[in-house]
Amino acid sequence: MATRIRLQRHGKKSKAFFHIVAADSRAKRDGKFIEKLGTYNPNTNPATIDINFDRTLNWVQNGAEMSDTARAILSYKGVLYKNHLLNGIKKGALTAEQVEAKFAAWLAEKDSKITGKKDSLAKKADQDKADRLKAEAEANAAKAKEVESKNTVVDEEVIEEAVTESTEENAVENTEESTEDTSTDQAEETSESTEETSSTEE
Repeated sequence: MATRIRLQRHGKKSKAFFHIVAADSRAKRDGKFIEKLGTYNPNTNPATIDINFDRTLNWVQNGAEMSDTARAILSYKGVLYKNHLLNGIKKGALTAEQVEAKFAAWLAEKDSKITGKKDSLAKKADQDKADRLKAEAEANAAKAKEVESKNTVVDEEVIEEAVTESTEENAVENTEESTEDTSTDQAEETSESTEETSSTEE
């Protein structure tokens, strides 16, 4: 029976979540498996990988095959590198102490890279948030300025209309006054002419 380390798909339609399993190579992808070795969640950045290192290393040392994705994951977690170092002990090229020292140095370097990536992602997220807030503030300021300019134009139009109405009312009043004055003058002239006529007749 050929044993294969591969992924089993779980999760929602657009939120795939995988189990890393050791299974018979003839079994279906999501079917029966021999042992669950860990999980892989590609929805986070960086991806979240949680594996049983010792059991996975044991399967690799016993000759288990790997799918391409599983091989990449095990390489990322250092399983393949540790297997390579242990094979060096079998050949007499390395001692157990050297293997542990080399692997500890590799882990420290890997952790520093992962930490640096997380820090850069966090800084980028903070910068993106600051840029969004700045753009939103500028948009709000521009909108407020536009509203203020519209209100200013409306106020000017209202003032012009009020001035125009006031001017028209004054003109009407002046016309009425002049009309009244004319009527009064005509009445006085008529009265004087009537008086003159009566005095002449006498």
